[in-house]
Amino acid sequence: MHIPFNKPYFSGKELEYIELAYDHRHLSGDGPFTKKCHHWLEQTIGTTKALLTHSCTAALEMAAILIDIQPGDEVIMPSYTFVSTANAFVLRGGTPVFIDIRPDTLNIDENKIEAAITPKTKAIVIVHYGGVACEMDQILAIAQKHNLFVIEDAAQAIGAKYKGKPLGSLGHLAALSFHETKNIISGEGGALLINDDRFVERANIIREKGTNRSKFLKGQVDKYTWVDIGSSYLPSDIIAAFLWAQLENLEQITSKRKTLWGNYHQSFSQAEAQTYLRRPIIPKDCQANAHLYYILLPSAQKRDSFLSVLNENNVNAVFHYIPLHDSPAGKKYGRISGSLEITLDMSKRIARLPLWIGLENYQQDVIDQVLLEIGF
Repeated sequence: MHIPFNKPYFSGKELEYIELAYDHRHLSGDGPFTKKCHHWLEQTIGTTKALLTHSCTAALEMAAILIDIQPGDEVIMPSYTFVSTANAFVLRGGTPVFIDIRPDTLNIDENKIEAAITPKTKAIVIVHYGGVACEMDQILAIAQKHNLFVIEDAAQAIGAKYKGKPLGSLGHLAALSFHETKNIISGEGGALLINDDRFVERANIIREKGTNRSKFLKGQVDKYTWVDIGSSYLPSDIIAAFLWAQLENLEQITSKRKTLWGNYHQSFSQAEAQTYLRRPIIPKDCQANAHLYYILLPSAQKRDSFLSVLNENNVNAVFHYIPLHDSPAGKKYGRISGSLEITLDMSKRIARLPLWIGLENYQQDVIDQVLLEIGF
């Protein structure tokens, strides 16, 4: 029996909607299904404007352009994140300033942000790790005090909330991912969420290769032309058709994932009580979306042993990010503020477990058994 780390979930209507997209004869971007997705995101998340992109990376790149990152501008962010979080700003000449994470949620440590602020700081980019919200009240207060932009890297966070508010609706801008490893998928794909009116018009221009084509399509100008920098950030309406079938089922998908998450959490409770490992911590103000389940082992050696035995038993469990500040490009393009000891420690001890709809109880039991084999 092989247990993969991830298996894409299909709601059942993806092919039906793709066929409808074919019948519409509008296969490029901003077709009927794209508009459905835009409206759903705006209504469900409560964002001012949603724009589908071909990836979360593209949405982050658009965000960097929208806040006008210039060479030398600094952007505070966690080191414990995917490369796109930093790369989007480095591409504009910005400097990532890496700070440490919290030991409970593995999110950016809000208490270390102000110490990293300099006259060059332009934005705070936060990452809702595993669909668990950062401490947004304090982060937003810091940003307001210092006149900084807040960008939510909500790649893993669709369906999650902070104090009842959907993640992606709290910062000036936010980015979602619909990569096949996420809760809601379209193979590849993403979305830029705009919560500040001043960015809406320019976002449409940037997304359309720097042209005012969106105004032309609305009949607001008689021809369109090149007016700003930009790129081709639109996904095909075929991708949007697939995504629409997923968005329609967000509640059911999240519910099923929460059941699997809960099974893991319960099964590892005794091991945590015996200090063999530590389970994820969800603060009371956070409504998580069960994006991933991880455990923290006592040491790097224990983590590596755990993953090795799982893979020997045909269970594909993995670690997660290599801290960006410790990477060749991170050292070249970024800098650190303060100690990042928690980031380094957690990254060496974390093990992520398979979590996908269709995972059976007996398959999760196989993973539990590995703990006994290792001798915890």
